[in-house]
Amino acid sequence: MPQTEAPDRILLIKLRHHGDILLTTPVARTLKSRYPQCEIDMLVYRETIPLLQHNPDISRVWTLDRSLRGWRKLASQLRLLLALRRQRYQTVIHLSDQMQGAFFAKLLARRHAIGFDYPKRRNSPWHRFFTALAPLAPSDTLHTVSQNLLALSPLGITPTPDEQRCVLPIQAADRESVTALLKEAGVDGPYIVIHPSSRWFFKCWEDDRFAELAETLASDGWSIVLTAAPDPAEMDMVAAIRAQIRSDRVVSVAGRLTLNQLAAIIDGARLFIGVDSVPMHMAAALGKDTIALFGPSKIHEWHPWMTRHRLLNAADYGELIDPDQVDTSTRQRYLANIPLEAALNASRELLSSPAQE
Repeated sequence: MPQTEAPDRILLIKLRHHGDILLTTPVARTLKSRYPQCEIDMLVYRETIPLLQHNPDISRVWTLDRSLRGWRKLASQLRLLLALRRQRYQTVIHLSDQMQGAFFAKLLARRHAIGFDYPKRRNSPWHRFFTALAPLAPSDTLHTVSQNLLALSPLGITPTPDEQRCVLPIQAADRESVTALLKEAGVDGPYIVIHPSSRWFFKCWEDDRFAELAETLASDGWSIVLTAAPDPAEMDMVAAIRAQIRSDRVVSVAGRLTLNQLAAIIDGARLFIGVDSVPMHMAAALGKDTIALFGPSKIHEWHPWMTRHRLLNAADYGELIDPDQVDTSTRQRYLANIPLEAALNASRELLSSPAQE
């Protein structure tokens, strides 16, 4: 089903979390590269807007508000659907598995409605919502970016390596805010960002090991900047780590950054250290050297994309629960197998090499 003529309007639908949204930006990048005059819009959950609002490949970001309930939700979505219908999209690409997105694709696409061939949807009306279904790789065999880009295969598009890069622009105002904040915290030279938290606690390492890692790297002469989302549980985690550190070279700006300011502070760092979460994907998108502590996660789907990194998988150091068996609401942490020495050695190895261009 290759395009016979260049489309003038395309809608991408991705109703997922922040990291998922960032990993869809190569789809927009590729489409804009192939169709420079085309307006490419995205439909996402409202809270993920910051990752897209300055993206040069995207003309407009439409949103769903998940906080609405009852008739307010229904009325809001009806207004959204009518507004989207007026855009007259030639092609709509649905990049996840919700039936709601499939319904939108069916109603909005004038020419091509593309989704993925999800096995769990094969005994449902799913295929009737689309003019083409892109292949879905077996679990944990393909990176999420590569999987997203397979949605372009029905259009006859094979992305180049450069088109496969994630896009995360940083505004001058955010850089200026971060510079002032670091100066206030006493950081005036090269620094390392450590983001120990995740919205999923099962992905987190031990507080005492993060504290010792930060303390040791500080003793090597590095300034260490601890970051976290303003969520109370994440703030408490960073506070517990900071309480175990004596060095005044370790500072915390946890809870004091917008998502775009977090991108700016990561972009200025010599090294990023964190777990499987959106800041790790932001560091990769920004081309930063990255230490990624994983487990239990599907490493082939979620590892740092197209950046120099060292991935420390808890499963390599001892028994670990299968990712598909995890209760995501648990407060248990599963990265305890990863020894401090492994994280320290990986950090020093990357720091001893010239920084990436």
